[in-house]
This record gives sequence, structure tokens and C-alpha cells, in this order.
Amino acid sequence: MPKVGMEPVRRQALINAAIVAIGERGSLDVTMSEIAGRAGVSPALAHHYFGGKEDLLFASMRHILAELGRDLRSAVEGLAGPARLRAIIGVNFSSKQFRPAITAAWLAFYVEAQRSERLRRLLRVYARRLHSNLVFALKPLLSATEAERTAEGIAALVDGLYIRRALKDGPPDAASAIALVEDYLKLKLEGAGNA
Repeated sequence: MPKVGMEPVRRQALINAAIVAIGERGSLDVTMSEIAGRAGVSPALAHHYFGGKEDLLFASMRHILAELGRDLRSAVEGLAGPARLRAIIGVNFSSKQFRPAITAAWLAFYVEAQRSERLRRLLRVYARRLHSNLVFALKPLLSATEAERTAEGIAALVDGLYIRRALKDGPPDAASAIALVEDYLKLKLEGAGNA
């Protein structure tokens, strides 16, 4: 029987190990036994905490999104307009988020979401929140219609740059990714006469 006081620590160790393992080997090839070994716990204990690989994958995705959400709320507090936009873009491409283990895990999550309704719902919630945050920051700068379109474009760029990074065919670092998104934003603002 696991010690109650150790449960949060062991659960987090399993989530951390799952993110790295999924990033290195993909969600299809990695096993619960491998993740448990990386976390320093027995496979039986891993199954006790998460039931199976799909549950652990879901918990890992929730963990990444929760961290992203906390960082975003902290970064945008009290900001509006261009400063808020820069903060949103900066958090999505921070050194914590835009690193190989996380971008590779995101790619696996996108693939798994085609088979898992729970993951699909989680990704939809993330997409709605990102879009809403972007629209809120863009509304002082663009018409309502253009704010919506530009938010969709930025969100697509964020997703695309994560996937390209995961495939080792994208921007080499966060600064390069941010510069690409800012170039797109500049074009949209110039087109609207707000440069």
C-alpha cells in the first residue's frame, strides 16, 4: 500500500517521466513499465495511481496546460494591448514550454487526441482559452473581425511552430519562434494601419 504522504510526489514523478519518455519515444511505443522505471517506482504503483497509459497521458497533458495557464495569468496581469500580446506570445514560447521534451509531447498529444475524447476535449479547452486571450489583447488594435482572424492566425502559428520544433524542422530556439509570430502580427497591424 503506497504511503499517503508520498502520493503527490510519486504522481508528479510519473508525470514528469511520462512527458520525457513520450517526447523521446512517442506515445505509442512507450510503456507504463518504462515510465515507472524512469520515475523510480514499480509498474504496479504506476497503475495504482493512473490505471493505464491513457490516464497517465491525460494527466501529463493537464499538467502541461495547468503550468501554461498559471504562467500566462501571471504574465498578463494588468497588461493590455501590445504588452498583453507580447506576454501571451512570450509565455507560449518560454524556455519552460518551448523545449524539446514539451514540444515532442505536444505532438504526441495531438496524435492521441484523434483516439481519445478526453484529450480532444482538453485540447479544445486550451485552444478556446488561447484564442480568447489573443482576441482580448487584439481588440484595442484591430476591428472585431480582424481581431478574430488574427487570433486564429497566431494560434495556428503557435501550434505549427510547436509541431515543427518537435519534428526538428522548425525554429532553433524560442527567440526565433517569437520573431516569426511578431512578424506575422506586424503584417496584420500594418494592413490595418496600426503599425
